[in-house]
This record gives sequence, structure tokens and C-alpha cells, in this order.
Amino acid sequence: MNIATEKLLDDLVLRTEEIIGQAERLKELPMTTLNQRPHAQAWSALECLEHLNLYGDFYLPEIGKRISERRYPRPASIFRSGWLGNYFANSMLPKEKLNKMKTFKDKDPIGSSLDSGTIERFLQQQRQMLRLLMEARQHADLNRTRTAISISRLIRLKLGDTFRFVIYHNQRHMVQAYRAAGLAL
Repeated sequence: MNIATEKLLDDLVLRTEEIIGQAERLKELPMTTLNQRPHAQAWSALECLEHLNLYGDFYLPEIGKRISERRYPRPASIFRSGWLGNYFANSMLPKEKLNKMKTFKDKDPIGSSLDSGTIERFLQQQRQMLRLLMEARQHADLNRTRTAISISRLIRLKLGDTFRFVIYHNQRHMVQAYRAAGLAL
């Protein structure tokens, strides 16, 4: 995938703003609705958000660290996705029928005791993501800046692919959270 860097960043900002709006709407629901599971093995809406919080705990500091290093401070005009990063990002995009994926044990929130603080933490992370996107727009080459991934610090993705992966992953689980709460997006 080749895309103008500005166009990619605009798209990712828009997606993140939509996710924030969706999370704000979830805050209006009763805790019983937010904690209900469609079935025993499925996550509740709050468990979906907690799963995203657990990923945010890794990716937001990692992205921030790589941007702040400013090894490649001049943004490239075109972002060229890497084959692995493009695969990971595209696999996260929400689809009509979400394909099931097994999550890592340390990112599985099932059975956690969750409340409205889960949504607030998620919203804080999304606002941090917006700040990182703005900082990257000014101070990072999305092609040459590389980030570790949560499954292995040895594998590095282009910063643009990491942003895409994390934000698409957020969208995917927001769809799941809305379904768990009995809502449509």
C-alpha cells in the first residue's frame, strides 16, 4: 500500500475521533449492560475495552518513545506499507462477520472486575493516540521509524503500519463491544 503520508494521518485521526465518540456513547449505558456477555466465552463491552487498554499499555509508550528519539524527524511525503505490517493491519480491519482470533493470555480480560474507569482509561489512551499522531505528523518518518510489536521485540514494524494496526484493532473491538452491549454502529 502506498499513500500520501498526510492522507494516511488524516484517516487515522478521523478513525480515532470516531472511536472516541463511540466510547463516549458507551459511557451512557448502565454497568449491567456494559458487563453483560452475549455468551459465556464472549467478552462484554467493558472486557473489549479493557483488552484494548492492555494493548495500549504497550503500544502507546512504544510509539511515543520512537517518535521522541527523532532519528528520522523529516516526514516522508509517501507512506509505503511493509508486507508484514500491511498484513497485520489489514487483518485487524472490522468485517461484516468478525473472524475469531485467539488473544494472548496477558491481553485476555475475561473475568476481570471492570467499571466506568475502564472507559475513562480507554478515552485517555485515545486522546494520547491523537497527540502521537499529531506529533508524528511533525517529527517522524512513518517509513523509517520502526516500533517493536507486543508479541516480539525482535520484530519491528514501520511506524505507519503500527499506527494502522493499533487503530484498526481498536475499531474491530469497538464493533465487538457495541454488539456485546446490544447496539449497532
